Amino acid sequence: MALPTNGRVIIDTTVGEIDIELWSKETPKTCRNFITLALEGYYDNVIFHRVIPGFLVQTGDKTGTGGGGESIYGEPFEDEIHPRLRFAHRGLVAMANNGTKNSNDSQFIITLDRADELHGKHTLFGRCMGDTVYNVMKIGEMEIGENERPVYPPKIKSIRIVDNPFDDIVPRITAAEKRAQQRAREEAQREREEAERRKGAKKNVGLLSFGEDEEAAPVTFTRKAIVRPDLMDDPQAVAVAVPDFVSMASGPTKPAARSATEDRPASSKKNEDITKIREKHAKEASSSANSRKTEIEKMEAEIRSLARRRAGGDSDDELEAMRKTKKSKSYLEEELARYAKNKGMHAKGKRRDESDVLAALNSFRGGKLASVAVEEDMLPAEDADVDPEGKDKDEEAPKPAYDEDPGMEVDDDAGFLGHALRFPKDDGEESMKAERDYEVIDPRQRGARAKEEERERKRAMKAKAGRGGRRY
Repeated sequence: MALPTNGRVIIDTTVGEIDIELWSKETPKTCRNFITLALEGYYDNVIFHRVIPGFLVQTGDKTGTGGGGESIYGEPFEDEIHPRLRFAHRGLVAMANNGTKNSNDSQFIITLDRADELHGKHTLFGRCMGDTVYNVMKIGEMEIGENERPVYPPKIKSIRIVDNPFDDIVPRITAAEKRAQQRAREEAQREREEAERRKGAKKNVGLLSFGEDEEAAPVTFTRKAIVRPDLMDDPQAVAVAVPDFVSMASGPTKPAARSATEDRPASSKKNEDITKIREKHAKEASSSANSRKTEIEKMEAEIRSLARRRAGGDSDDELEAMRKTKKSKSYLEEELARYAKNKGMHAKGKRRDESDVLAALNSFRGGKLASVAVEEDMLPAEDADVDPEGKDKDEEAPKPAYDEDPGMEVDDDAGFLGHALRFPKDDGEESMKAERDYEVIDPRQRGARAKEEERERKRAMKAKAGRGGRRY
């Protein structure tokens, strides 16, 4: 029978939520420490720094090294070992220590399997509920590096208090206030970096004046002349660079106006050329489409003629005459019509004429099978060389001379039609031989052996781990 629980928290991690029920009545000091640290946001962004596959996962160290951690009491507090709380299955939550008694702070572990070696050494104060234990198992299957540290360690995002059994807890700082302080520190750091960046920027002294009577030095801009001989009527003409001080309000100069009037016929000529190119392209596209359609019709006609020749139908001249008098069908339509005509040949209620097959079967039965009489008292296989009268066939059959011509062997023996297959009676010898010569493999014994090997492997791994909740 499970103990009644009083207290519940939900740990939101990067691999999913972990729902934990707390035994605050049996372990009040441990649960008070855990809930207070969760309210203060101590476990936010803390990683799972230690994973032992098939044994446990460990977290709660803000430094992420396994050697840190602090409690709300200012020093490590004592263990709370309860006789009815045992490490009997996976998903149990307990405090981690440094291998000695009464050295609990903020680190805790979650078991991945039965762990009897932890009983009496670690304070057990909660258990995982529902399907959230599979998220803990997912952490236990991650890739492990050196010192049992995950290569990509998961992280605790936050801890949500669902049921607080201690109404008198007053956190030193709430998680929201802690996050606000963190944001303020980050904003101040950004402002300092921006001020340093502005302070170290170089000034352009050519654009500033450092005296009352001094004037800023005039800034001059040089513009490179643009020469496009392909756009000019006279390629030998030299382009003139327009100075910057010329006002645009005075209107365009005469050369600019002349160039505008000269560009008009060129643009109209260009539009005419584009129109002609488009018309030519449309004609080519239509002609190519017509030619392709003609080729397709020609290929269909050739296919139809070949099909008619194979079927022994009309010649090409007759087909041409029929094509003139009758509307032509495509090859696809003809095949569909043929399929529709033969459709339902094997349907229910419509049988094919199989009289020729039945006639051949009846002739075989009445001919060869009726002519051969099957003997009911045929001799067994081992007495095949003995005649029914008791004479040996080998003695009666004359031995052929070596110089005689055996002739051509003709396989016209029809005696196989009257043979019968018989087996000797089984006296149990074959069954005893099979039991003696063949090994019987029981899958249940193989499964039991595999389970025993797995248990031996787990015991060896736990013995290698040694100290259950040690730190690094």
